[in-house]
Parts: sequence; structure tokens; C-alpha cells
Amino acid sequence: MEIAAMTYIAGIDEAGRGPLAGPVSAAAVILPDVYDLPGLGDSKKLTEKRREMLEPLIKQQAVAWAVAGASVQEIEQMNILKATQLAMRRALKSLGVVVAQAMVDGDQDPRLGVPTELVVGGDAKVPCISAASILAKTARDRWMRDLDLVYPGYGLSGHKGYGAATHQAAILALGPSAIHRKLFLRKLLGGKT
Repeated sequence: MEIAAMTYIAGIDEAGRGPLAGPVSAAAVILPDVYDLPGLGDSKKLTEKRREMLEPLIKQQAVAWAVAGASVQEIEQMNILKATQLAMRRALKSLGVVVAQAMVDGDQDPRLGVPTELVVGGDAKVPCISAASILAKTARDRWMRDLDLVYPGYGLSGHKGYGAATHQAAILALGPSAIHRKLFLRKLLGGKT
């Protein structure tokens, strides 16, 4: 009897395109046909507690999952969109299985090398993209908490590098650190980066 090959569809999403500091992350997730992930949805609409509850469940139940990033240096060299797409390609490549198709949140083709469906708002509509959204966000939040220990004074563990008033005030008082995105800070600092 011939066994049919598995056709894997990976959901892909990113976290951290808009912050003033830190890397951008992306995740790729392949969910099985049947899973139990209560409250799965867009990571931006879930509480941190809910995301952290879902993260290990996604990892346990997924056929495959991977998280990858692009550094601040890569963001500065190539721009945030291209760096985000690089992180997505890295995540897909790290899955360790052959993917027949990718479903990506958004309207920009990251050139993954596999047939790709772009889904605007996919992190709220497509379960495998929702799962990727959660893994990308929880991984990036963890990276920012770790970076807060290396670069104290900016409050990175609280705002995760986004442009909160407290973060902007700390940048003005302390100057940008090595993990601040200088191109993003030009307006704030009036060209002093």
C-alpha cells in the first residue's frame, strides 16, 4: 500500500517591526489537523499571560515550529521590511520539514521560495498564523527582558523597545544604546544619531 506524503502548510508572522530598539522576530508554525489551543488568536489582542500560557501548548502540539530573528545591525543595513522578511525566511528554513505552502500575515511577499498566500489580518483569521504570531511575540518579549539586564535604564522589559513616553525620555537622557534602531530615532533626536 502506498503512503501519501504529508502536505505541510506553515503559518508565518513577525513581531517587533515598530519598536525603537531590539531585533525583529519571526515564527513559522505547522499545526496538525486536530489541536487544542483555547483562545488562539492575534497575539496583539491577547494578554501577556494568555500568550505565555499558549506558547508551550503550541510548541507541544505543533508538527513543527521555529523562531528566528534579524538583528538591529541587519535592520539598519537593509531596512525593517527586508530584515523582517529575512527573519521569516530563517524561521521557515529552521522548521526542519519540507513545506508545500506558506501562509503569511500581511500584504508583502517575503520571497520564501515556496508557494505563499498573503493574508491581511491573518494573525486573527488563520490558526497557523495566529500560532506563529504568538511564538514570535513571546520570543521577542523574552529577548527584550534579557536585553534589559544588559542595557539597564531604558525599561526594556516593560515596553519591549516600543516608543513609550518613558522609553523616549530614557533615550533623551541616556542617549541611544547599541540595540537602538538609529534610523527610527532620527525624528526623536532631531538628527543627532
